[in-house]
Amino acid sequence: MHVQVVLFDGCDPLDVIAPFEVLYAGGMASQGAVTVELVSAEGPREVISGTGGLVLRATTALDLQRADMVLVPGASGRVGEPGEVPEEEVGSGEWKQDEFIPVLLGRTLTTDLPALLKQAMDDPDVTVAAVCGGSLVLAMAGLLEGRHATTHHMGLDMLDATGAHAVRARVVDDGDLITGAGVTSGLDLGLYLLEREVGPRVAHAVEELFAHERRGTVWRARGQAPATL
Repeated sequence: MHVQVVLFDGCDPLDVIAPFEVLYAGGMASQGAVTVELVSAEGPREVISGTGGLVLRATTALDLQRADMVLVPGASGRVGEPGEVPEEEVGSGEWKQDEFIPVLLGRTLTTDLPALLKQAMDDPDVTVAAVCGGSLVLAMAGLLEGRHATTHHMGLDMLDATGAHAVRARVVDDGDLITGAGVTSGLDLGLYLLEREVGPRVAHAVEELFAHERRGTVWRARGQAPATL
């Protein structure tokens, strides 16, 4: 399984690094059954994250001919709505690392990323995963209508508003779409992906290596629908 983790300006580095490290360790534990790399829609470049201007490097372009899985992170920056701060503090068009998360997520829609993500969602051989606000990137691009997904708890209403079915769970498995909730859920998402794709023994070995006990519910789109409680 080859995983491409997508970088974009303003992305949250923890959304990127947590699953990247888990998947990389899973590759070692599985003797190369999992590989992972950082990519961008534009190709090799330095990408400025939304956390203190921390720079990450995309080594190549997002390539759906090579990827078995595409993983989309969320963004980091100020929390809130742009209207809560004077316009001169938010900026006037150029990206700034202190802009609001909805603004940073929305700016991905002006890049080539949404078209590439649509191709990935339409390809039966590609699984799409997302951490935190990465689900909102997909939703804002109109790609999650009718799908079950989760995101950071502050974005669940926005997810519902786009036509997705928001689920309050740590990880949501909707077949070829797998999403994680808040920022640290990238660890749990990565471990779940290892369990799903290469088995629980590899996932457990990485879990022990990271001294991390998975938490929260993994919700799957199967089984009897519950009655209203």
